[in-house]
This record gives sequence, C-alpha cells and structure tokens, in this order.
Amino acid sequence: MTNYARRERELLADLLLSTGPDAPTLCSGWTTRDLAAHIVVRERRPDSAAGILVKPLAAYGERIRLARAALPYQELIGQMRRPPVWSPVSNPLADPVVNTLEFFIHHEDVRRAAPEWTPRPLEQAEQAALWRTVKLTCRAALRRLKISAEVTATGFAPLRTAGDPQVRISGDAGELALFFSGRQRAAQVAVEGESALVERLRKARLGI
Repeated sequence: MTNYARRERELLADLLLSTGPDAPTLCSGWTTRDLAAHIVVRERRPDSAAGILVKPLAAYGERIRLARAALPYQELIGQMRRPPVWSPVSNPLADPVVNTLEFFIHHEDVRRAAPEWTPRPLEQAEQAALWRTVKLTCRAALRRLKISAEVTATGFAPLRTAGDPQVRISGDAGELALFFSGRQRAAQVAVEGESALVERLRKARLGI
C-alpha cells in the first residue's frame, strides 16, 4: 500500500528546493521558507501548536517558527524530509492518517502560487485517502456555517449534511480538500445554490 503522505512530502521537498526559499505560496504572507519552517516546527515542536487554538499563545509559536526559518534553507528542507519517529504527527502509525491531507495541501500551496499551474492527476487510491479526511473537515465547516449541503467528490458517493441541501458542491477529492482548507480561490470546485449562500461559502474562512 502506497504511503501518500510520504510521497507528497518528498514531492514537496523537491519542489521547495527547486523554487528556492523566497517563492510565494498560497499561505498569506508566507514564502516557501516560511512554509518549510511551519512543517518542521509542527513535527518537532508540538508545544508550538497551542497557538493555533489558544490565540494568546500564538506569538510563542510564531517565535519558534521564525527561529527555525533562520536555518540554512537546505538544512531546513533536510529536516522536513526526515521527520522524527517520536512525533505525535509523524510517527509511522500517525503519518498516513494525519499527513496525507497536510502534505497534499502544502504541496499545492507552492504549486498553485506559481503562474500557469495545472491540476495534477491523482491516483484513485490517493483521491480516496483525501476524501476520507475531507468528509470530516467539510462536515465541520458546513455545521459551523449552518449551511446544509450535498458534497460530491468525483467517483465517490455524495456526502449529505442534515436537512435539504441548500448548496451542492462538487469536484475532485483533491480540489475539495483545497476548498475546505480555505483555499477556495485556488480550488476548481463547482458550487450551486442561492447566490448569497454560494458567495458566503466561497468567502468563508474555512480550515483551521
């Protein structure tokens, strides 16, 4: 069985090296160096993650990330390639579950920030792995927005939230992964329904 988290990690590392440390990404205000530092800190300094959920601790986490970003770029990418086996998010058991979506999205953060990008064809098994996680994230997002929807990933059974669908959202699993992680503008996804709801969904702050 292919470990798509490992594959996406390697593809991202190669791309980060080829683009260099100062290329743009879809993560607002972050260069490729910033994104690489985020990944390394996420895996090696779990204490820094508290700032994602507890806003008063955000500055602490950012200081840790900036310190890591100051490393020589090739060393930083080397650390990204070789995650610690003790990490709660990169140990061999957690890696395929936690990181397939994470690394796919960050790979696309770099790819789609460049001009003239095109979607990558993904194996059906990788689409399935992404869809398993996206079903959880999109349910949570739609519940928070109080929007009932039918969400259809190409080649898979539709997901329906409670109530009659107010909107219908469709696209490949990878595109839906980007959409529900807050990359709506970069995702090739169709959204149908009342125009005000469609606009609200396209502009909503999705993801963490």
